[in-house]
Amino acid sequence: MKSLYVPIRIVLADDHEIFRDGFAGLLKKQNEIQLIGEASDGTELIAVTEKLRPDVVLTDIRMPGMDGIEATKILTQRFPQIFVIALSMFNDDNLVIDMMEAGAKGYLLKNAHKSEIIEAIKTVHKHEMYYCKQTSNKLIQLLAKSNTGFHKESLRPKFSKKEMEVISLICQEFSNSEISTQLCLSIRTIEGYRKKIQEKMMVKNTAGIVVYAIRNGLFKI
Repeated sequence: MKSLYVPIRIVLADDHEIFRDGFAGLLKKQNEIQLIGEASDGTELIAVTEKLRPDVVLTDIRMPGMDGIEATKILTQRFPQIFVIALSMFNDDNLVIDMMEAGAKGYLLKNAHKSEIIEAIKTVHKHEMYYCKQTSNKLIQLLAKSNTGFHKESLRPKFSKKEMEVISLICQEFSNSEISTQLCLSIRTIEGYRKKIQEKMMVKNTAGIVVYAIRNGLFKI
């Protein structure tokens, strides 16, 4: 019987053919995600995306000709239903900010583990933000302090007093166990608050909560 499951269709842009080949091999046995196209620069990425209409685009930031930043601006304006994930080396902090401002929904380090790449694609496909697990405090602060906000929406979610307390403690790097002690609540209750906060912010992890909170004035460094 033929499966009715529809894989997430992705396009990859990177100017290094070896990286693209390695990425393709990484996903070769992955049934939930299908690599349907590749590009070596921003101009080619626009053309491939327009032709194939993928669900998610993964693009390097630094590419010859049109880079990932400019390509992302065009893609998010022309195809708002297609979500972009930035690929970066860790020393590209400021470029990552530019990518987020251009409309990217997440970013990954190029040496990310296969499981994290798959998680990022699935997360962004569900209209949620994704930050790689190695997000540094430096990057969080750079994102938080940049002038415009990629999290800004016309209707921002409302947070209860208790949710605000949890958000503040998360931003101060308290663990769930420490937060439960601080607020005299069970760890399960704190986990529930954290899940609800992430749903409201449309983020996946602690880094996403911290960036959102700082960018939207919910917490100050």
